[in-house]
Amino acid sequence: MLTDLHDAILAGDAKKAHASTQAAIEAGMGPMELISGAMVPAMDEVGRLFEAEEYFVPELLLAGRAMKSAMELLRPLMVASGQKLGTRVVIGTVKGDLHDIGKNIVASMLEGSGLDVIDLGADVTPEKFVSAVHEQEPQVVCMSALLTVTMPAMKTTIEALKTAGVRERVKVLIGGAPVTSQYANEIGADGYSDNASGAVTLVKSLFAAA
Repeated sequence: MLTDLHDAILAGDAKKAHASTQAAIEAGMGPMELISGAMVPAMDEVGRLFEAEEYFVPELLLAGRAMKSAMELLRPLMVASGQKLGTRVVIGTVKGDLHDIGKNIVASMLEGSGLDVIDLGADVTPEKFVSAVHEQEPQVVCMSALLTVTMPAMKTTIEALKTAGVRERVKVLIGGAPVTSQYANEIGADGYSDNASGAVTLVKSLFAAA
């Protein structure tokens, strides 16, 4: 059953992933067993294939969709039993920017890697990021910008986190087509990645160091 779920995610088959998860639950397997035994390894392999240029954006999107179809069944069970995923990440595309494909891929990859992801969507104001840090108590905040003109909103958001007194609580990571590691340093972010697989590695390494 773990193999079926693993292969379904790798193939981007949401229907099969859902069915395999349902069968595993009915057989008495627990949510964390499925996540650590099938989903995390599958998404790790998806990331490896992407790095090797054997998978591209469409494959990442399909794998993420398959993983989400499995999580839809597992989340209620985890909530009911009081189980929690590890590191919590708040993610969103910054104010003024409606692009969300890249952000969605990163969110899927993070969730598939066993992290607890709160997706705020696109066009997210600094105030909404601050509220999410207060309410969700994440360890990491990820911001995306796909337009050069919306990049300054990343700096504004970091300043808002400082003003609210919550900047020191979280690691702030940024990414998106026009974003660079130099810009991350300039605005005081904790890190930068130019792809989804790298973002997962960065979150894990930063949290391990925290």
